[in-house]
Amino acid sequence: MNSTNLGDVRKLIDPLTGALERLLKELVRTNSVAVLSGGNETPAQIVLHEFFREHGIASELYDTDFIANSNFTAVKKSKLYAGRKNLSVRLQGSGRGKSLLLNGHMDTVPAGIKRWSHSPWSGHCEQGRICGLGSFDMKGGVTANAAVICALHRAGIRTSGDILFESVVDEEWGGGGGTIAARLRGDSADACVIPEGTQLEIYRATRGGFIVDLVVDAGDPANYFSPSEVMSPAMHLGRLLEWVRANARKRKALKPQGAHACFPDPAPVQVLAVESNRIAPEVPLSVPSRATVRAYWQFLPEEDVDSVLAGIRSELNRFCAADQYFRDHPVQWLPVTEAPLHGHELAPNHPWLECMEANASLVLQRTVETTAAPYPCDAGLIHRDFGIPTLLFGPSGGGAHNPDEYVDFASVIRTAEVLLAAALEWTGA
Repeated sequence: MNSTNLGDVRKLIDPLTGALERLLKELVRTNSVAVLSGGNETPAQIVLHEFFREHGIASELYDTDFIANSNFTAVKKSKLYAGRKNLSVRLQGSGRGKSLLLNGHMDTVPAGIKRWSHSPWSGHCEQGRICGLGSFDMKGGVTANAAVICALHRAGIRTSGDILFESVVDEEWGGGGGTIAARLRGDSADACVIPEGTQLEIYRATRGGFIVDLVVDAGDPANYFSPSEVMSPAMHLGRLLEWVRANARKRKALKPQGAHACFPDPAPVQVLAVESNRIAPEVPLSVPSRATVRAYWQFLPEEDVDSVLAGIRSELNRFCAADQYFRDHPVQWLPVTEAPLHGHELAPNHPWLECMEANASLVLQRTVETTAAPYPCDAGLIHRDFGIPTLLFGPSGGGAHNPDEYVDFASVIRTAEVLLAAALEWTGA
């Protein structure tokens, strides 16, 4: 580290600990759920806006719906952005150093139908864990980013390069709309860190991903009471699931070229849902006319995703042609996320990665592992589409996208310390 040591970093963050804990709890208690078509992130962004105001920091809330009229190809045209606001803060540097982007997303997935031990929006704290929807994915990380801004402002430190904080909408469901809006309005930097939950490891690569509904229509449910055979597509889903399983085995055999090389299943294929009729008191006994398998393909950063998907669709067509039932009732390929997300990979000798590795090891007083993310996120957009070298480093926790999600608050503070140390070195204190 340049002129800043570990003691300095901890002195800068420590006075903010109580305020940061309150902020994180309030963010978790504020519903910011996004669904496939839209999201409710703005109330939580206002909480963050008020937090910065209380600390004497000017932040900007701005609309994101202008991207619907852009020609940027990654914009999902089926999504609604009206009323969904990004939040940004810029700490202006002297102009002589490299700039840094602190990116995070405010939206969460829905709470789901499984039972939570406490309300998904409780912000319940137990044994150092702050629990609730979005605590780990990724309001803990957003809080750590905010800590960096507040610590620098409170201490009156002006770095040589700009530091840009942004809390964006529409990351879940493969959206990327908030990050696209931030880039199209002109916010850029020489490097980026996203504090998604990484268990205090550094991720220099992420996967791509694509969700597809495989749909089979057959039969007429109106003839449920009929002397004739009433055909149920659900009876044949077993063979379709076996085709998905065979494709998953093929993908598992891939040999990654980069950071995912150590993964036993480098590009997984997962079945997220199987649906025909629901089993519920309000659903009458009837033979369904539609059956659906929702499948999720992930891709390595080095793969040509469009070519891979074309190959998968060709395999599906061959499967249908060889099966009498699916010849008569072809499987429909209906994308859920409109367009695939792409992964990314930062070179192992990139200066930004070396900066993060050195500062993480110093702050945490141990060697910090550098590996790859087992999921996609906005890093692919920032790195590949907008040319900003990007890595992930964030807190410890568990249960993302599931009941009883939690983040370890002490790890949020450690994340903030690491990010502050790295920011000071990268931008030049």
